[in-house]
Amino acid sequence: MMQFDTLALSSRGSALILTINQPASLNALSQEVVNDLESFLNWFETTGFEYRGVIITGAGEKSFVAGANIVQMNAMDAQEALAYGRQMHAVTERLESLQVPVIAAVNGFALGGGCEIALACDFIYAAENASFGQPEVNLGLVPGFGGSVRLPRRIGNALARELIFTGRRIKSAEALRIGLANRVVPAAELIDQALATIEEIAAVSPTAVANAKTALVQMDALNTHEALKVEADSFQRAFTTNDSVEGRAAFVEKRSPNFPGN
Repeated sequence: MMQFDTLALSSRGSALILTINQPASLNALSQEVVNDLESFLNWFETTGFEYRGVIITGAGEKSFVAGANIVQMNAMDAQEALAYGRQMHAVTERLESLQVPVIAAVNGFALGGGCEIALACDFIYAAENASFGQPEVNLGLVPGFGGSVRLPRRIGNALARELIFTGRRIKSAEALRIGLANRVVPAAELIDQALATIEEIAAVSPTAVANAKTALVQMDALNTHEALKVEADSFQRAFTTNDSVEGRAAFVEKRSPNFPGN
């Protein structure tokens, strides 16, 4: 398993746990963290096939990711800031497109870039002490790592505008109510809950999950007619896999499937 200066990797069961490991800065997205996230994705996309899901969390008890590294940003000019934002766009798009589910286990502050990292994940599980927000307007800025795109898609335009325009922070219970978080659990149970979901997913066809995720990502920007075409292609592609052959045969033969994973 690869080693990183700002990230810690561990595995439990079918899941790989990625911990952003900069607690002194509340796990802020420094240039070093962003570079390591890119390196992690390069590694996972080529060698991570043994894992059936990824869980992203933050080191320490206070913060998932507190946001961008404002000290570094303060030294940037506009072109450097653009490059920083585009690099994070690439990271979040790659996270969103991984062929396995990605769960954000939000254990504290998920503000600015932290909320945007969480939004790029398939599910958000939050500890009871977690909080979310896009507070960039307090710095005279706007979301730059995908928040103005993904937040409205997750919770709707009106609520997203209210959070972005006010810079307001919300607690995990409110995040659950508005559909930003999937679950809220005691902090001590957060990783175990995410692991349980990964194991539930690990029991089904890996190719079907990958097919479904690819199609859902593609559909995000499409109208219903175009999205239905994507779904039809995904259904046809799934039908040709050995997983589908085994799954259908097992159903007919009234036995549990043994998915080959291809």
